[in-house]
Amino acid sequence: MSHAKTTTILSAEPQLFISNMDASLAFYVGKLGFTVTFSYGEPPFSAQISRGGAQLNLRRADGPVFDRDFRRREADALSATLTLDTAEPLYLEYQAAGVGFFQPLRTEPWGASIFIVEDPDGNLIAFAGAPTAD
Repeated sequence: MSHAKTTTILSAEPQLFISNMDASLAFYVGKLGFTVTFSYGEPPFSAQISRGGAQLNLRRADGPVFDRDFRRREADALSATLTLDTAEPLYLEYQAAGVGFFQPLRTEPWGASIFIVEDPDGNLIAFAGAPTAD
């Protein structure tokens, strides 16, 4: 019988590369309702934002975050997926806030309700929840 300790992964904090911290914070905080957990540097080059149980790390990079060839080849490459209990209320909140959607709310063939937003740098963030009961 082994007495080795095990490790449990508690959460994930995707790192999103951005080109402009002010524009990214305006989007994530002002439009998507996240709060700033911390920012670092003068001017800030790193920040963490959170909403509910999700944390996203923002890291400023020089130059474009995605090259045009990448987006042509991988038009729907996700940077992060945030799991929700149900997607429709958040979708309606974002719709009322004037958020543009890369993909509007839809039920996927495997049953999840998903919508996708695109941040100012082209990061695609999916919000996925259980299907809405009809």
